[in-house]
Amino acid sequence: MRAFTRGIIGIAGFLVLWELLGRSPLLPADALPPPSVVAGELVRQLSSPTFYGHVVATLLALLIAIGIAIAIAVPAGLVLGSVPAVRHATRAVIEFLRPIPSVALIPLALVMLGFGPETKITLAVYAALWPILFNTIYALDELDSLQIETARVFGVGRAGVLVRVALPSALPFIFTGIRLAATTALIVMVSVEILASSQLGIGFFIMEARSGPGRMDQVLAGTVVAGVIGLLLNNGLERIQQRWVAW
Repeated sequence: MRAFTRGIIGIAGFLVLWELLGRSPLLPADALPPPSVVAGELVRQLSSPTFYGHVVATLLALLIAIGIAIAIAVPAGLVLGSVPAVRHATRAVIEFLRPIPSVALIPLALVMLGFGPETKITLAVYAALWPILFNTIYALDELDSLQIETARVFGVGRAGVLVRVALPSALPFIFTGIRLAATTALIVMVSVEILASSQLGIGFFIMEARSGPGRMDQVLAGTVVAGVIGLLLNNGLERIQQRWVAW
C-alpha cells in the first residue's frame, strides 16, 4: 500500500508540474496544453468509435508482433545458446543486424510490403526479437551443468534437455526479455504509424491531429493512451512472471 501511495504521489506531482508548465506564460498557448484540457479531450475521444478503431488497430498489431517475435526468438535463442558452433557462426550477422534501428528500415519495408499493417508488424517484430533472443541466450549461459548431466544420465536427448531442462530454467529471463520487447515494439509500432502514413492506429491519429489545425490536445490525448497501453502491458507481464515463473 505504501508503494502504491508513493506511486500516486509521483503521478500527482507530475500532473501538477505539467499543469503549471501548460499555463505558464513561458510557453506558447498551444505548445503544451495542460492535463485538464487534455483530459477533457481524451474523454471526448473515448466516446468516438473512430478513436476506438485506432486503438484496437494498434493493440491487435502489437499483440501479433509480440507473438511472432516470441515464436522466432525463443527457439532461435535455445539453439544459439546450446550449440556453440551455430552461435559463433551467426555472431557477426546478429551483431550487424541488432544495432540497425527499425525506423531506418521503413523505406525498405514500404517497398517490399506496401502501406498495409504488414509493414508496422514486421518492423515491430524486428525490434522485439533482440531482447527476447539475447535474454534466452544469456539464460542458457547461466544454466547449471549438473542439471544437464543428470538429464543425460537418465537418457534424455538433446531436444529433451532443451525442452525439459533449459527452457524451464530460462523462462524468468525470457519473460524479462518479453517485457522489454513489448514496450520496444509499442514504440516502433506508433512511430511507424506516424512516419509511414498508416491509415489506422494511434500513431496515425497523432499524425492526423498534428497536421491541419494542429490540435496539440488531441496529440497529447493519443500519446497518453499509448503510454497507458505500455504501462498496462508491462504490469500485466510482470504479474504473470511473478505468478507463473516465480522461481
